Amino acid sequence: MRPSPTVLLTERTLHLPTHSGQIAFPGGKAEDSDADATATALRETWEELALAPSFIEVLGVMPHYCTGSGFIITPVVALVQPGFVLQPDHNEVADVFEVPLAWLMNPAHHQRHAVVHEGVEREWFAMPYQQADRLRFIWGATAGMLRNFYRLLCA
Repeated sequence: MRPSPTVLLTERTLHLPTHSGQIAFPGGKAEDSDADATATALRETWEELALAPSFIEVLGVMPHYCTGSGFIITPVVALVQPGFVLQPDHNEVADVFEVPLAWLMNPAHHQRHAVVHEGVEREWFAMPYQQADRLRFIWGATAGMLRNFYRLLCA
């Protein structure tokens, strides 16, 4: 058991066609065989991390999250039971790490960024997390979904 709750995140490999090198939740695109968003999340978590569904207690889903790059994501919230061993698929996952939930839920760590590109302003959240000697730059859709989770918990 962890002394306090953490959030499991991955760093995507650099050769992936979309969002390469970015910090993300385990998950991915739905397949026709997936019954729903939960089935997709469980399948993708197994494929990416070899984390068996028997260790995962799904709590529910959050509202859809629409990204600036056109993806519609259904975040699935779950608890991972103790005793699991991760075996990342290194074709998809460069690294796996955990961030304390309390740190992520502290609004002092929620930074808002903006850039103007071709006359259009785009905004996003970032949550730069210093882990030992490595800065984990959590941003974009992942930070946005964490921010939405924060808002749901504080509502």
